[in-house]
Amino acid sequence: MITSTKNPRLIEARKLAERKHRRQQNRFLVEGLQLLSLAVEVMGTPQGRTRVKPLELFYSKDLFTGETAPRLLAQLTQAGAEAIPVAPHVLDTLSERDVSQGLAATFALSNLEYSLDELIQLYRPPTFQPSNLPTFQPSTSSPPRLLLLLDKLQDPGNLGTLIRTADAVGVQGVILLEPCVDPFDPKTVRGTMGSLFTMPFARTKDVAQALVWLAEQGFRLVGADGQQGELPWQSEVLVGPVALVLGNEARGLSPELRPHLHRYVRLPLRGHAESLNVSVAGGTLMYEWLRVNSEA
Repeated sequence: MITSTKNPRLIEARKLAERKHRRQQNRFLVEGLQLLSLAVEVMGTPQGRTRVKPLELFYSKDLFTGETAPRLLAQLTQAGAEAIPVAPHVLDTLSERDVSQGLAATFALSNLEYSLDELIQLYRPPTFQPSNLPTFQPSTSSPPRLLLLLDKLQDPGNLGTLIRTADAVGVQGVILLEPCVDPFDPKTVRGTMGSLFTMPFARTKDVAQALVWLAEQGFRLVGADGQQGELPWQSEVLVGPVALVLGNEARGLSPELRPHLHRYVRLPLRGHAESLNVSVAGGTLMYEWLRVNSEA
């Protein structure tokens, strides 16, 4: 059992709070029974067996309550994680919780990322049946698809919420237009509530090429802009295959994006607020896409 907070393995694990160390070590830290439970659940799927790879599992049985933690300890160990017993005060140095739940695991980082080509070819069956709206005919007979493009987001909480909401809606994938906040930031990981393991995402620095390529794949590129655009419930702007582009929290959509966008969409502001939080606006638009492409 590791009893010293100065143990080299613990020091390296604590460094994972910083982006540069996550990149250098190619791993990130996850704590909390809910997040780890979803990771184990995903590992039981064909896709998850190749994508979700546990590396180390720091645990303290003195902090276990109930049956969930012992079950996860056994399941993650069976999945290949190296189980490392530590003293409770040592585990606390890895935890950002007020009270640790007894487990903290590291996972391979690069395994969870997709290339743009992998993302576009990924098939995620929708949980709804497309409606036959007369105002728009999709270019193919396949169900409508939604991609979420996030333009240089900087707040980890916003990114986590958007990934979680995209997962709930059934979005095909999330594309991060760099430079963007790290999806493996501890605040982002917590904000996703486990959807980081289930929501496919890719990153790209070549924004123009990515947008041109998406248009060639049949996606309508729709930018969210509070100052211009159509109200989604008064047009067909979100009907069919859509790549919804959300801008940076402070600056909005980047100028280099605009020549490639096909349409704009906005949400009305009836009160005194001048803008909406990007995760609120994105969640509203994603669910509106789901509504107009679903049977009532």
